[in-house]
Amino acid sequence: MASFDGIASKFDENIYGTTKGKLRHKLLCHYLSDFLMQPPLRVADVGGGTGVMALEFAKRGHTVFNVDISKDALDIAKERLAGFKNASVLQCSLSEWTGSPDLIICHAVLEWLPEPEEPIRHLWEQLPAGGQLSLSFFNYHAALFNNAIYGNFDYIERGMRVKNQVRLNPKFPHKPEVIMAVIEQLAGAEIKHSAGIRCFHDYMKDKERQSASFDDIFALEVRFGKTPPYKEFGKYMHYIVQKVSD
Repeated sequence: MASFDGIASKFDENIYGTTKGKLRHKLLCHYLSDFLMQPPLRVADVGGGTGVMALEFAKRGHTVFNVDISKDALDIAKERLAGFKNASVLQCSLSEWTGSPDLIICHAVLEWLPEPEEPIRHLWEQLPAGGQLSLSFFNYHAALFNNAIYGNFDYIERGMRVKNQVRLNPKFPHKPEVIMAVIEQLAGAEIKHSAGIRCFHDYMKDKERQSASFDDIFALEVRFGKTPPYKEFGKYMHYIVQKVSD
């Protein structure tokens, strides 16, 4: 699994200091609003990085564990979560982490792992009956479509792989149908929610409108993000899966 040691501050700024990151975070919070507003839950954000999502839950009184492999990312998370006794950080990899929370969050992690099946199964094994998994990942089909729009045909022919990979760019976008097939094989799994994240924003011709019309874009994303065929254009996919039985 990729570590952002040495570039955690740059990662935090590049992701959450842009309309891309702000919109993704706002949409995920919107879809997780039922959890945010519930009585206090035990929440584990596995691959939680610099603690941006953990902070949302900590502010609302939930017991939050922000888990990541990167020490530098967790140092930022500690500062961000300072003052919240209900929040803690833990340095370990996804495969090493164990727990029994009410909600596991795993956002923008799978695209740093070549094979998604075992990580998903490991997280699922940690959930008790009734627990839920919020899973979001970089969409292979949207990445291909976006590169086609910009004429990056050689890149597509290489399987969207480059020799000198930029450390901030996801390495392994995944096909939603592959992730869905893994989910459908999980014991007691029931899909509660499915949506695309940033179905329109990234394809806008006038990039200035991404900022100037941010609220309008958010409303459009919410309106159509759960509806085929638009949700399949999401740069990220987002699923919420409940373990209805062990």
